[in-house]
Amino acid sequence: MTTLKTLPAKIDELVKYQTPLSITSEKEYDRYLSIIDRLMGLGKRSRGQEIYLSTLCDLVHCYEEVHHRIDTSDISGLDVLKSLLEEHEMSAPDLGKLLGGSPSLGYKILSRERSLTLEHVKILGKHFCLPPHAFMD
Repeated sequence: MTTLKTLPAKIDELVKYQTPLSITSEKEYDRYLSIIDRLMGLGKRSRGQEIYLSTLCDLVHCYEEVHHRIDTSDISGLDVLKSLLEEHEMSAPDLGKLLGGSPSLGYKILSRERSLTLEHVKILGKHFCLPPHAFMD
């Protein structure tokens, strides 16, 4: 396994770097998380990087469902969102823009003046590599 300073933009080069296969160990799990973090930090990703990121997120999600299952029954979708915004150093205006609205949309959602729509939770799921239901109550 070679280590690259920058991740390739083309999917075939990404697959050569790390072939996305079912995760069978904690070492592989940590490796995939590291690549996901690097891809998430790019800001603007190529189409190939988006597809690759989505694939890795799906594989990590499947592994976590079996090996890292967490009881989230007492955590609201808004709590999840607020935590992720903080972790990714995103503001309410950033949230509004991510969801395709004005910066004020983020404030309204975080203060419960507006609810997340189905389209919003799909966007959030894709952006944060989580299933959309993670943002629903």
